[in-house]
Amino acid sequence: MSQPSSRAPGAAGAGAAERGPSGELHQSAGGDVPVLTTSQGIPVSDDQNSLKVGRRGPSLLEDFHFRDKMFHFDHERIPERVVHARGFGVHGVFENYESLSDITSADLFQRAGEKTDTFVRFSTVAGNKGSPDLARDVRGFAVRFYTKEGNWDIVGNNIPVFFIQDAIKFPDLIHAAKQEPDRGFPQAQTAHDNFWDFMSLMPEAMHMAVWIMSDRTIPRSFRFMEGFGVHTFRLVNADGKSTFVKFHWKPVLGLQSVVWNEALKLNGMDPDYHRRDLWEAIQNGDYPEWELGFQLFDEEFAQAFPFDVLDATKLIPEEDVPVRPVGKLTLNRTVENFFFETEQVAFQTGNVVPGIDFTNDPLLQGRNFSYLDTQLKRLGGPNFTHIPINAPRCPMANFQQDGHMAMRNPKGRANYEPNSWGGAMGGPREDPERGFRSFPEELSGQKLRIRGELFADHYSQARQFFLSQSETEQTHIKDAFVFELSKVETPAIRERIVGHILNIDEDLAAKVADGLGMKEMPQAAEPARPVVRDLKPSPKLSIVQNGPESFKGRKLGVIVTDGTDAALLAELEAAAKAAGALVELVGPKVGGVTLSDGSTREPKQKVNGGPSVLYDAVAILPSKEGAALLAREATAKDFVSDAFAHAKFIAHSPDAEALLDKAGVEKDAGIVELGKGGAKAFIAQCATLRFWEREAKVHAV
Repeated sequence: MSQPSSRAPGAAGAGAAERGPSGELHQSAGGDVPVLTTSQGIPVSDDQNSLKVGRRGPSLLEDFHFRDKMFHFDHERIPERVVHARGFGVHGVFENYESLSDITSADLFQRAGEKTDTFVRFSTVAGNKGSPDLARDVRGFAVRFYTKEGNWDIVGNNIPVFFIQDAIKFPDLIHAAKQEPDRGFPQAQTAHDNFWDFMSLMPEAMHMAVWIMSDRTIPRSFRFMEGFGVHTFRLVNADGKSTFVKFHWKPVLGLQSVVWNEALKLNGMDPDYHRRDLWEAIQNGDYPEWELGFQLFDEEFAQAFPFDVLDATKLIPEEDVPVRPVGKLTLNRTVENFFFETEQVAFQTGNVVPGIDFTNDPLLQGRNFSYLDTQLKRLGGPNFTHIPINAPRCPMANFQQDGHMAMRNPKGRANYEPNSWGGAMGGPREDPERGFRSFPEELSGQKLRIRGELFADHYSQARQFFLSQSETEQTHIKDAFVFELSKVETPAIRERIVGHILNIDEDLAAKVADGLGMKEMPQAAEPARPVVRDLKPSPKLSIVQNGPESFKGRKLGVIVTDGTDAALLAELEAAAKAAGALVELVGPKVGGVTLSDGSTREPKQKVNGGPSVLYDAVAILPSKEGAALLAREATAKDFVSDAFAHAKFIAHSPDAEALLDKAGVEKDAGIVELGKGGAKAFIAQCATLRFWEREAKVHAV
């Protein structure tokens, strides 16, 4: 086994604590600290690494400790998913751009224009089924392709890296992130001692820590976020040639997130905000679209790359390996029954088709083992593939039979093979030509609980990610760290996290320490491998720098009252429609308002039930009398002041001044007084989504 190599701080009450060669923390038994054992009472020598062939080889099935630990974790809850419990699923179709036969034999990529049915489930990770949509959390982005050669699942996230390097740590990660066991809270939040204690003792999680403190974890909606396969996979062509690949989903509408204060208010106003957004987009025929892209590279690149491509806490910058678009995913149909489809769908990383294969990423290897185990418990038995949402849509034939809830069984005499019964009577047989073949990678090495040498670099890419963000995004990351750590009651945990941040960016660490009121800056954590400080920033990692080119797919909230200028409203609605945006009217009453031309319109929302957090930009178009009335209404003032504080673009009629004044709005370039012919320019301005220059003034404290 690997031998710990350096001393490291341990938690209170623990025995000796040492760092392994990859920087992982080993806390040993001793004194009054009991020995960790399996459920069979067998002492555990290493709880940080699963058993592998050599440093970078595959995980071994004989690892009974990993099996015991993961088996129990997978069966902790029923029937709710242990993770990704809150999800929303929709149907769609994937269309391939061109033949990819040169890099893969996968059938769905052989013909240009090939269309494949899909099912996609978006989710949050930590919260229970009843948690709100806008929790600060990683979003699951799982896609099933119903191909002609079986089901292929890309079980990914909206972030390209992960917290841990080895699947044996997954139960610990989720235990730490979920509600603390002695009190059952907080729900769908990581702002508590257990989570940050775990993170502070896991330097490998520091790259992910910066990502989850970024705006990536509070997306505007599912439609405006990226998806990633996280791991390195293989593509294998008909000649047996292997190419490494990372999977990317790029939203056609561009990237967009909300701000933290906005997320908190959205959770109170509409905890189903993301679900509702996706549902309404599909019902309106505004079908969400993503391009599937491949990052392709060979063994030579993998060997030369300064980080290990098998390490799930690392990414490959798009500037180093561009993403090649290979097809488009369109989500065009909601489910007929939420439980029947969304709740019962069983994604598995192990679901691959011929032409797609795994690598020795230890997190991926563990996921392949774990997911099948999970479905057995959650869906009641081995026949969960008989449920229609999980059943392949290609011909199936095997000798599996009986079991709980069996919906089909072999017909005829044969239920085994080989057998002596010829033809159809003998049942299915293997196919050496079309059947799945694993890539024949040559492997050798000792059986060790250890990780690859390059896995030990825990801070370099975290630093690269932070420096790749715009100034606004960097401020949001700082604010998120301060908020989360301010909820941590144990000073030593806060200090350890700031010690890690010092290895990422000293200025960030100083600002976080100041925000927490630290009297002294803690010592920087000792890196297991020197931090590479000259990695070039990657603009592709920024949301702001990869935003949309138009206001398409967004929503404009418009306050109207009796006497609202009908021509001005009509011009604004026409400009928004031309840009592909939706307009929603907000009024004193939903029963209707009478416009200046005598026409009547029915607002979608009442002003005290339709706050500005529901919209991407707002327009304030009351009559003079209506503005005076709304200026006395607290929720109307909140509508305007929140839009201002959240850096949204605000259009207003000349008659809205009274309401703007009462809401404390200070005019800037993001606030536009609408006159005749000005609506089109305002909607064009909204394409940049936020007037970020205002945020620095509004949140100066």
